[in-house]
Amino acid sequence: MSDETSRTGVGLLDIAKQLPGFLSDAPVILRGLITGFGASPTAKTSIGKVFQERAEANKDKVFLKFEDQRITYGQANATVNRYASVLAAKGVGPGSVVGIMLRNSPDAVLLMLATVKCGAIAGMINYNQRGNVLAHSLGLLGAKVLVTESDFHEPVIECGADAELTKGLISVEELREQAVGQSTANPVGTSQILAKEKAFYIFTSGTTGLPKASVMTHYRWLRALGGFGGLGLRLNSSDTLYCCLPLYHNNALTVATSSALNAGAALALGKSFSASRFWDEVIKYDATAFIYIGEICGYLLNQPPKPTDRAHKVRVIAGNGLRPAIWDEFTSRFGIKRVCEFYAASEGNTGFVNVFNIDKTTGICPSPVVYVEYDLETGEPARGPDGRLRKVKRGEPGLLLSKVNNLQPFDGYTDKAASEKKLVRNAFKDGDVWFNTGDLMRSQGFAHAAFADRLGDTFRWKGENVATTEVEAALGADDQVEECTVYGVEVPGCGGRAGMASVQLRDGAEFDGARLAKAGYEHLPAYAVPLFIRIVPELAHTSTFKNQKVDLRKQGYSDEVKDPIYVLAGRDEGYVPFYPEYPAEVKDGKKPR
Repeated sequence: MSDETSRTGVGLLDIAKQLPGFLSDAPVILRGLITGFGASPTAKTSIGKVFQERAEANKDKVFLKFEDQRITYGQANATVNRYASVLAAKGVGPGSVVGIMLRNSPDAVLLMLATVKCGAIAGMINYNQRGNVLAHSLGLLGAKVLVTESDFHEPVIECGADAELTKGLISVEELREQAVGQSTANPVGTSQILAKEKAFYIFTSGTTGLPKASVMTHYRWLRALGGFGGLGLRLNSSDTLYCCLPLYHNNALTVATSSALNAGAALALGKSFSASRFWDEVIKYDATAFIYIGEICGYLLNQPPKPTDRAHKVRVIAGNGLRPAIWDEFTSRFGIKRVCEFYAASEGNTGFVNVFNIDKTTGICPSPVVYVEYDLETGEPARGPDGRLRKVKRGEPGLLLSKVNNLQPFDGYTDKAASEKKLVRNAFKDGDVWFNTGDLMRSQGFAHAAFADRLGDTFRWKGENVATTEVEAALGADDQVEECTVYGVEVPGCGGRAGMASVQLRDGAEFDGARLAKAGYEHLPAYAVPLFIRIVPELAHTSTFKNQKVDLRKQGYSDEVKDPIYVLAGRDEGYVPFYPEYPAEVKDGKKPR
């Protein structure tokens, strides 16, 4: 199954066309490569050391923009060092953990930098967490100091976490007060930190269970600086990179922050994403680049056209999840010249970056990866009679595995058992080790690939694998659809799972079942067209805009669902209101016609 708007392959001509633009950025690329890829895991280099060097070279240039604040690199480094002195006085040092539970603000960035300058680990907590989920996250961190917004104190104290974990709780206002008069000198120990040491704990979204804390080392962060900042975004010191994603998200903490630091550019922070205010903020900060996730692009396209659509200076954007179906429309409407789409995972050890500005690709991966056959039921790689894995053909969706070695280590989670579950051993020969991304990708040639689906979201129907991302793109092509999410549901007596979509209609739209079915059949093979449609007033999202499918999948089309449900009667009739006999008719092959 393939979305007709997808790119099937990348050729030498595609790359050659983009080489002039790539080579013109040679100085920026070289700086990123030296900083990001020039050090081994045992080298004495770190995030804090790189920040100090950039601050020294760009003292009077603006580093952070937030609301009406403008903070230079020199001012930022002085504040970071004061915060580091406060942390050190509280016993924070190499290997300690500092919990950071702050909304987007300069303090969130500065405190993170202060923490890693101390040789400690910044535990970036999703400030939307409450109750047992928050208690679980705090338990994983075991932080010596926990810095929060003052209005987060109550949720922290009441979440049920061990009292020992909340002993070091202080507000960001208290941190500022305690920092007054502290030393502005760089901490002596910063220059001794090794690249292989831990820098951050980033929490997974926890949509299918309690969050896990993934480990980010200085080494991997610096490689991200070289890959995303040096090869991908390629900013210069006069640029401003706008980011409204939360700083507990790696797109903000790693991709945005490292890219700005690589160039000595400014990082403009939005408090949060707003589709109606997005371009106003971009213009206000004089931004020339921004960070996205695919859902943001969809929301922006759904906004009515307005003068600010092109009244900005943005020339390059970086992120993941810009769907091929809307790629051209998005870049054309908003005048975006370069898209640095990428693929990476917080806990992973590899990444793809669209270095050559080729449309509809996650880009190039220089490290060893393979695409293999998989077992949809277990979510594991499929092994042949000889016990080894089998690679898929180019263009076919395969489970992405990345080689684990000294230059491409797997840092995993704080939970060693959870880390081991992500590893595939003896895949192609005795003793080899690969990281299982859990993602399906299609090789496009010349080391490029396209994202296909999360393996946990893909389902099987009529003997065929159905990628939810492609079904969502097809239904989203119908202009009555504001947003949709697709998942598989069981039909009694049938093998596999049938497609079901929860659809949020655009404001003022009336559901047209015939038209939606037509959109499905125009873009998809018949087996992939969803049998069930649930019309919801609004789709629930994680704090990073991902659709939450778990509850929707569990509810299916059961009686407990009070939203309107429609079923696919056939190609001509389209979707009609649900009736109790429909599942049996599907089992008997009578529907859809």
